Formats: sequence, C-alpha cells, structure tokens
Amino acid sequence: MTTQSHSSALTSSRPKECGGGELRDRFGFLRDLVAEMERRVPYAAALVSSTDGVNLSLRDGEQSASRRDPRSGIVLTVSNGSFLEEEATGDVSEHGVRQAAERLVERAATRGGRGGTLAIDPGEPLDTDFTTPVGVDPTSLSLADKLTRHEALRQKARGLDQRVIQATLSYSDSVESKLFVNRARFVTESLRRVRVFISLFVSDGSQRRYDWLSHGGTGGLELLDVTDVELEQLKDNAIALLSAKPVEPGTYDVVTDNGVTGVLAHEAFGHGVETDMFLKDRARGAHFIGERVGSDLVTIVDDPSIPGAYGSYFIDDEGQPASRTEIIRNGILQRGLSDLYSSALLGIPRSANGRRESFERKAYARMSNTFFAAGESSRQQVLESLDDGLYLCHASSGMEDPKGWGIQVSAHYAREYKGGKPTGVVVAPVAITGYVPDLLRDVSMVGNDFELHSGGCGKGWKEYVVVSDGGPHLRTRVRLG
Repeated sequence: MTTQSHSSALTSSRPKECGGGELRDRFGFLRDLVAEMERRVPYAAALVSSTDGVNLSLRDGEQSASRRDPRSGIVLTVSNGSFLEEEATGDVSEHGVRQAAERLVERAATRGGRGGTLAIDPGEPLDTDFTTPVGVDPTSLSLADKLTRHEALRQKARGLDQRVIQATLSYSDSVESKLFVNRARFVTESLRRVRVFISLFVSDGSQRRYDWLSHGGTGGLELLDVTDVELEQLKDNAIALLSAKPVEPGTYDVVTDNGVTGVLAHEAFGHGVETDMFLKDRARGAHFIGERVGSDLVTIVDDPSIPGAYGSYFIDDEGQPASRTEIIRNGILQRGLSDLYSSALLGIPRSANGRRESFERKAYARMSNTFFAAGESSRQQVLESLDDGLYLCHASSGMEDPKGWGIQVSAHYAREYKGGKPTGVVVAPVAITGYVPDLLRDVSMVGNDFELHSGGCGKGWKEYVVVSDGGPHLRTRVRLG
C-alpha cells in the first residue's frame, strides 16, 4: 500500500447517497448564523454530524444483529478572543440551533478574558462535498444477506481443523455524515467504514489457544475479502500456539511485524505528541522538537488522507482538510499533532487532528492513521538479518507514558529465529517495555513492505475514535518480558 497526499488521494463529488446536497439544503442557514454570531464574537463555527450502521456478532449457536444507535446533532463553537466556548444540541431544527447559538454567544461574552488574544485562522476558502469511494455498497445487501454471507465465512474457518473448538466473527458497517461551516468554509463529508474480525479458538484437549485476523477500512465490502490462504494461516498460527513457551525476560534483537510496528508508532509518538498534552505539560516530546529521538531510519507519519484506511477522513471535526504530517523525519522529532485550540495557544501550524467522539464531546488532538514509513530493505532481508532473536507478531495492546516516555506493547506471540531462519519455537505472550528513544535509536533495518491495521483509540480510557496504525517490518533491540 502506498500513501498519497490529500490533494492527490481524495476525490471530491456530490454523490446522491452521501447526503451532501441534503445537508446543504437543510443547514444552509448556518452560513448566515455564523456571520450573525461573528458580529458579537471574533470567531464562530458549526459542525453537524450524524452516524448510523449495523453490527453483527456470530458464534456457535448464536447470531445477533443490531443497528447502531443512530445519533445526530450539532456543536457550535465560538471564541471570545481569550477562550473557546461550545454548545451542543440534539435539536437540529433551525429554531433550536438559533437558540443554542444565542445561549453560547451570551455565555462567551460574559466570560472574563485572560489578557491575551486567541487568534483563530478560519483557513483558506473551501466549499465542496466529499464522499468515500465505494465498490460494493453495504446497503446493497439486506441484513439477512449479510448474516448469510458472514456466517458462511465463519463456518469455513470453523471447519478448518478438528482442533478448532470455536470460531467467532464480528462485522460492522457505518456511515458518518458531517457538515462544517465557518466564515471561510462550507464542507460536507460522507464516510463509509466497514470491518470484519474473526477469532479462531483451538484446543489439544488440555489447553486452549486462539488467534485472529481482521480487515477494515473506509469503503465498501470489497475491503473485507478474506482469502483461503489467510484462513489457513490463521489456523496454523492458533495451533502453533498450543506448544508455545513463556518468554525468558531479557534484552533481545527483534523484528516486528506490521501490526507490532504500528502499535509502537501509535504509542511511542502518537499519544506522546498530541499537542493538547503539551498545554498541560504532560508530554515530554514538547521539549524535544528538532532533537534526535531515533535512528536515521526512523520516520513516523500521521496521515488521514490515505485512501481506504480505517482512520481516514476528508476534514477533521474543526474543518481542517486532511493532510500528511511527518512527526519524525530521519530520527529527528519535527512537530506534534494539533487541534484548533492547542495550535492557536502554542502558535504552531494546525494539523488535521482535531477529532470528537461525537457532537456531544470536546475536540482533542487525536491520531488518524499513524505509522512508520517504509524503508529500503525487503521483508525477507529484515527477517534473514535476525541471527539470534525473536520475530514479534500480532500486537494485542499498548500503553504509553507521554511524560516519562515509557512504553509497553504486547505481542500475541513471537517466533524464534537463528541464523536468519525460524527454529519452530514459539513463545507467548510477549511484552515490550522500555524507554521510547532507546527503542527507536536501536532501529537498524526498515522494510519496504507496508500494511495498515484498523482499530480504535481511547484517550484517558474515554473519547473513543477509529484509527489505523501500521508500517513495515523493522528490526530493533528491546527488553521483553
């Protein structure tokens, strides 16, 4: 998979199915309302959003299907020159929105300033509609057809081997429609996301193990094709785990697969450079801009404009067009990921990372698609360089300490390599721990392969947003336990 910039990767249109025209017709009054609000405050903006979709959950003897709780509402934002104030409402009638705007402006006008000036740039003019390109539209299948299709896939996985004792499958599709308005912009977007997640459980009669695979992205059902080869690999991995041994704690030369590489990027220099944390002095990265934090081979990027990626979008929730942000380039920390408020207070350029869990939640600086950029070595070369070490596979979780730059990433299992070849020994589970710059400075090879994996991210165990992370295979040295 290759990455592209916003200008070349995303196409603009006004599709019938996305509701761009309907949003424009229904909420055209927001242009005038923003102008009216700005007669009393220096800056005003509005975000209309709605979500809908379907979830399926399948396992032996049980099938469940549910419609996602459809939600729609509007959040109004103003600056009084010193602070940002917001008002959210589920009443999207013109009368209800105008009442909310009046309450918001009154509150902002009476709130005392801090003596400084909060300068909000509305951005370059933009008036367009965006929509996710879709091959096979999920709405072209009935709920019954979706159940039949995915139960057949689950049953195929279930019948792969007599040691398989359970196979579960979860499926989701969603559509998210938004309209952002300020004095310079009137932009709609319609995002379609799909995801399938299969878990396979095996037993040898004395113990149980499992493994999983997933596909997802922005687009249609064409993104969810699972091949027979993938199912066979899933089965083989799960069965291999039946003989897995515990890892002996220590420092190892390792190669990380695409998923483990991605979680390292997400935890190491994703959360650690969200600039709202700079304002709270909770991120050590704020003091290392322009400094070396990794080897020359390390480039870490956040890019919501990648076509088809699960964490992609066209504009963030504060109206900033999606674009690529290089967090680290050749080992040097370049910049953080910003939202509107932190960029204005810190006096730094905005990135397209102001995201909300819903219209009822505050916007924070959040990741989108975060990854290590690909290098020059082939995947085979990276693995063959591992003379005595472990190949870490299938990231299962991650945690970070932005203040102290500590990190913990769990891999579901690892394969032992000696002389550049697998020995057949599997260890599980495996946890990477350590100091982020040490881990990145020890990166000695970066593959030219590239994958992104779909997932979700919470901030402080809340404020959930969809993301992707990934990258190539890479070689480094880490402490395992």
